[in-house]
Parts: sequence; C-alpha cells; structure tokens
Amino acid sequence: MGAGAPRHGQPDGAGPVDVQAEGARIAEAMGTVVVGKPDVVRLALVVLLAEGHLLIEDVPGVGKTTLAKAMARAVDSEVRRIQFTPDLLPSDVTGVAVFDQESRSFEFRPGAVFANLVVADEINRASPKTQSALLECMEERQVTVDGTTYELARPFMVLATQNPLEMEGTYPLPEAQRDRFTARISMGYPDRDAELAMLDDRAVVDPLTRLRPVADAATVRAMVDAVAALHVADPLRRYVVSLVEASRRSPDLRLGASPRAGLQLLRAARAAAALAGRDHVLPDDVQEMAGPVLAHRLLLTPDAALARRTPERVVTELLSAVPVPRRR
Repeated sequence: MGAGAPRHGQPDGAGPVDVQAEGARIAEAMGTVVVGKPDVVRLALVVLLAEGHLLIEDVPGVGKTTLAKAMARAVDSEVRRIQFTPDLLPSDVTGVAVFDQESRSFEFRPGAVFANLVVADEINRASPKTQSALLECMEERQVTVDGTTYELARPFMVLATQNPLEMEGTYPLPEAQRDRFTARISMGYPDRDAELAMLDDRAVVDPLTRLRPVADAATVRAMVDAVAALHVADPLRRYVVSLVEASRRSPDLRLGASPRAGLQLLRAARAAAALAGRDHVLPDDVQEMAGPVLAHRLLLTPDAALARRTPERVVTELLSAVPVPRRR
C-alpha cells in the first residue's frame, strides 16, 4: 500500500483494514469469472465502497449478470436475486404483511431487498410500478410497508442489469430511478483472447461455482467507513459543484446533473482514491468517475440527439471546459 494510504479500524476491534489490499483481493477473485474486464470490475468495487448502486447496461449474453453474481460470491454476505418480469409485483420486492390465523395478527414477511447485495436482473422488463418499489430502499436504505418502516442491512447495494431500450419487452427507467444509481457501465464484448479463454474455462464447469468468498460484510463496512473518512480539499469540492452546475447550463442538455449526482461523484472519487492506496482525493479521481457517474443522468435536447451527440461526449466536453484545481 502506498504511503499515507487509508487504514481505519474494523468493527469489533478486528484491527485496521487495508482498503487497497482488500479491494485487490476482491477484484482478483471477481477477475477469475469476469475475464478481461479489469476496469469493469474496478468500477463495481468503487460503487460498493461508495455505498452506491450499479446499473449494468448492455445486450444479452455479455456477462452483466455474471458480474453481479461474481461480486455477490466474492463478498461473503447475504445475497438475493430478483428476476424482473412484467408480472412481478412490488410486494415481491419489498415484502408483504400476511394475516396469521393463529395469532390473529398481521406478520411481515420480508421481500428480496432484505439482503446485503441485491441482484436485480433485467430491471427494465418489469412495469414502472414494480421498478418504483426500489426507490425508497435505494435512497434511504429502508422499506415502508403498511405504515411500518424496516431498516435494511449494511452494506446494501443493488446491482441491476438492463437490456437496451430498443429491445422488445422493456420499459425505460424513469429519471428518479436512474438518478439513484451511482454509476452505469456497459460490459462490452470481450477481446479475442478472453473469449477463447472463456470457451476453454467454461467447457466443463462454470467458474462461478469455484469462486470462494475473500471478504465478508464486516470487512466491507470497515472499507466503506475508511473511504468516507478520506480527505477532500475544498478546491476539489468546488470543482465537483462546478461540474454539475456546468451540466445544467449546457445547451445540449434538457436535464443536467442533480445535487445527488454531485454527492455520488464525490463518494466515487473517494473510493477510487482509496483503491489506489491514497488518503486524499485528486482531480484525476473526479475526472475518472465523472463519465460513469454523470452520463446516465443527463437527458439530451432533441437537437443534440438528432446531431448524434451522446451524454458521454457532453461529460467529456464539460471536463475540458471546467477549470481543474491546481496543486499548491
């Protein structure tokens, strides 16, 4: 670990946690399953340590669900998977109060979100009503059913997979739902060597069955606390605010970044710095995370869409236009 890298106490007196080393172990374990995608694995770890949620968007068959399952197996904590379908009900996600004939009272039966890692597979195949069942738990880490509020476990992360909207049988995620995802990533196709290796490795057994946990929920909580304690200089905070403000003034956008986007960009930058072995955030961390954190929240104007502009291109231009804080 580099000089000055974050080391903070784990719960129950377990000693300091080395965020860089623990993150490398988790990434290595996930890399045995998600072959040839180190940047994708790293971003998933950044979102986990930022206490956020990850939206994985791409065409079927490129490993979206495999990535989510690999993280779930690498971290020894409670995991639930929800297959989103058009007939899925909100109560299937959050839980429901059931009348008990013996006690003559209602008993709450928790839904699938009561876990540390929730894999929401093909989230945009469910109706908007069912999608909205995740809004409260993703933002406030709690579920309210029949007027009673139930706290969720910590850490809590939703890893949602999504097919492109032009594919048949999908519903677009509303703006409020997209804004709750810390980052969005596309898996992309593997390179030739990785795809050849995949054909050999998976001919006999699925690598997921061989993946063993290398961390637990307590370790992840300690890592999250270490990330939250990282120092961020005031000029960097102003830099983040300037970026999100610039998005709201962009002539190419009809919806810029929200205040929540700025908060999550800073948390992601902290996590990236910690995984790099530093105890402070650099402008490079903010710039690295700006695309994955901001692009999926931005809505193009009709003219910009006709000109084949993309939110990712707009973010790149914002990074070029907003002055970067200089080191003193």
